[in-house]
Amino acid sequence: MPAHVYFVVSAVFHYLGPALAVLLFARIGALGVAWLRIVTAALVFLAVRRPLRLWRGLDRPARWLFAGWAAVLAAMNSVFYLAIDRLPLGTVAAIEFLPVIVLAAYAARSARNVAALVAATAGVYLLTDVRLVAEPLGFVFAGLNAVLFALYIVLGHRVARSEADGIDGLALSMVIAAVLALPAGIGQALPAFGDPVLLAAAAGVGVCSSVIPYVCDQLAMSRLPRSTYALMVSLLPAVATVIGVLVLAQVPSVLEIAGVVLIVAAVAVHRPRTREHSS
Repeated sequence: MPAHVYFVVSAVFHYLGPALAVLLFARIGALGVAWLRIVTAALVFLAVRRPLRLWRGLDRPARWLFAGWAAVLAAMNSVFYLAIDRLPLGTVAAIEFLPVIVLAAYAARSARNVAALVAATAGVYLLTDVRLVAEPLGFVFAGLNAVLFALYIVLGHRVARSEADGIDGLALSMVIAAVLALPAGIGQALPAFGDPVLLAAAAGVGVCSSVIPYVCDQLAMSRLPRSTYALMVSLLPAVATVIGVLVLAQVPSVLEIAGVVLIVAAVAVHRPRTREHSS
């Protein structure tokens, strides 16, 4: 399939899975759902790939790369779920892209990057002005998720373009992430183990959230120039907002819609310091 199709599939499932996860928060804590999501993905990858064999064949720098990406995956999933437990999905998705825009504006002080930074700042103001007083902790988690999302993209590109197969690398990192997230998530995940239906639902969230979108991410990253991929991710806050409306009935206000639109425009307009081309 064309690389753009992989991206579209990734974009939809990247937020469909978390939207379904929100429905489980009444029975399982956010960190518990996040850990079950990671564990499900790790078990699926262990069944179809050979991540442990890949680990044995890696040199020390490569092992550090995969371990670092795994740590980012574990932390990113955890704080993301803590954020969407408190804030609308579209708001959290919009905030995810702020570090990318700020770094681009700092690295390349072009007129379009300055315009992107201004638009993003205005968009965040509109989003936070509506809910900051009610959910300050939600914005703290959303900010942490934003930093980790930027690291995920950077390290994900390195993994996708490494000598190891991108999907095997993802499988290896997901297995490591499941171990790293265990202490934080196992306690809140315990209720699921006594209810087969609840456990199956959590496993379904894992497949939708961490298997389908991350595999499609790797397939898209390995085929698209980073500048093209960065441009396409500008659609993600809009996708998250639509899914939030359809699945969670999180209907945004006019100000929130305006904030999301400004951030989408900022991500679309900004440019990195140098444009990379796919090999």
